[in-house]
Amino acid sequence: MNVHPKIVAAITTAIAMYMQAQQSAQAEAPPEARREPAPAPAAAFSLWSYSGRQSMMDMRRMLQMRLVR
Repeated sequence: MNVHPKIVAAITTAIAMYMQAQQSAQAEAPPEARREPAPAPAAAFSLWSYSGRQSMMDMRRMLQMRLVR
């Protein structure tokens, strides 16, 4: 594979210009836009949902062991 120095230089220049444009756009952005978004709130733990899932698993296990008829 031949490496052409002019093509490598053009690609390097294009990447450098792109990165410079991104940095200047970020520097000119208002402070609200530069701030990272707040993390999403975690779902609250519910004992009722846990109990429901546990009872479903228990019933499935009993059905698999053929204890319920």
